Amino acid sequence: MNPVTNKIYVINYGSNSVTVIDGATNGTTTVDVGINPNGVAVNPVTNMIYVTNYGGGVTAIDGATNGTTNISVGSMPDAVAVNPVTNRIYVTNYTNLVTVIDGATNGTTTLAAGTGPWAAAVNPVTNKIYVANRDSANVTVIDGATNGTVTVVPGTNPGTVEVNPVTNRIYVANYSSNNVTIIDGATNGTTTISVGTNPRAISVNPMTNKIYVANQGSANVTVIDGATNGTTNVSVGSMPFAVAVNPVTNKIYVANFSSNSVSVIDGASNGTTTIATGTSPFAVAVNPATNKIYVANRASNTVTIVDGATNGTTTVAVGTGPWAIAVNPINDMIYVANNGSADVTVIDGVTNAQQLLAWGRILKPSR
Repeated sequence: MNPVTNKIYVINYGSNSVTVIDGATNGTTTVDVGINPNGVAVNPVTNMIYVTNYGGGVTAIDGATNGTTNISVGSMPDAVAVNPVTNRIYVTNYTNLVTVIDGATNGTTTLAAGTGPWAAAVNPVTNKIYVANRDSANVTVIDGATNGTVTVVPGTNPGTVEVNPVTNRIYVANYSSNNVTIIDGATNGTTTISVGTNPRAISVNPMTNKIYVANQGSANVTVIDGATNGTTNVSVGSMPFAVAVNPVTNKIYVANFSSNSVSVIDGASNGTTTIATGTSPFAVAVNPATNKIYVANRASNTVTIVDGATNGTTTVAVGTGPWAIAVNPINDMIYVANNGSADVTVIDGVTNAQQLLAWGRILKPSR
């Protein structure tokens, strides 16, 4: 999503295209890209969109004209992250490389990473980039000024990486070793903290310096105090899959896949409230401007809308197999990617009216 232009970009893995949604009108435009697109990132400063094509190359889309440029990168490009301050784009290639794209010239530099680079995150304040290498159990830290790299060793199968730019701490969830590695962005020193079983998702509240780790296998969330690294485990529902923070209200929302509920954690007390949702809640997103929370229910083809002030709920029908959800807080529109029906449902946050936009298949491959 580009909140500046109010355009939304959806990658269609099976049809080798990107659908551009005009957030003001819900009109759509289809842009052809490379083979099997499965990653997308936006630079809102330059209005350029970067699409990784798993079958080869990166397609750069000019947000003003929808014109495209093909950029050669490494084999099987996957994740992509943008530093809008430096206008550099970082692409992980599953052949153990990172390609750095100069957004001004589209020139590229290739850097070695670990085995199976899976996720990437940027700290625009320090100009450091963090690549989680799932198969070699390490993180490649890239200095954006020099392209020099340092390897940091976390736990086993690092699959999620999140940055707190306020504290310059980086949090890596290690799925198979049941811990989180905290990287000090100034020194690259690490601290390992035990969490629950199979940490799947992380969300940071930079205002309170608290970090929330959803542990899929142990039905709890580990709350990390960013100042002390002390931890508290908060019981939630079964198989917590996703977590999102409302920094304005200091409430945390956890989608519990197997118990068909959302757990609301009070960030001040760690007290919890359980809210029933549809079947198999899979993704969650927050609009801090309206204090509404949107939960995509994969098996019941609905979205549960939670009123953050009252915890009252409304159910909205969407397409088949809602897989991902995103909120534009500027225009109060919500976008739901429906994997099973190959479309996106657009929800008006004011009226809850829905519009269905159809195009190609959405699901990226699992490895």
